[in-house]
Amino acid sequence: MARMVVIYRTPNNVEVFNQHYFDVHIPLAKKLPGLRKYEISYGPVAVLAGSSDVYLIGTLHFDDLAAIKKAFASPEGQACAADRKVYAPDDTGVQMFLFEDKEI
Repeated sequence: MARMVVIYRTPNNVEVFNQHYFDVHIPLAKKLPGLRKYEISYGPVAVLAGSSDVYLIGTLHFDDLAAIKKAFASPEGQACAADRKVYAPDDTGVQMFLFEDKEI
């Protein structure tokens, strides 16, 4: 299994972010070829060291890293990548991690 974890810092306008993310971006992302599951964090994101500026975490599940690369090379993936710039235009407001995982 492989995952793409996307971490969003608290946006300047939470209401505008939420409207676009939930009404536009998630429906686009759910069309990604090879996507197995899409999860988001629910409620405040806490850290052990104190307060956090993280607003939301999205986790997309795929079979492997090759499937993630293939998904984002597709027209649907290109549309998702372009759309992310609409609701999170500043790259400092978002972090993305791609990795394969295994159960131990």
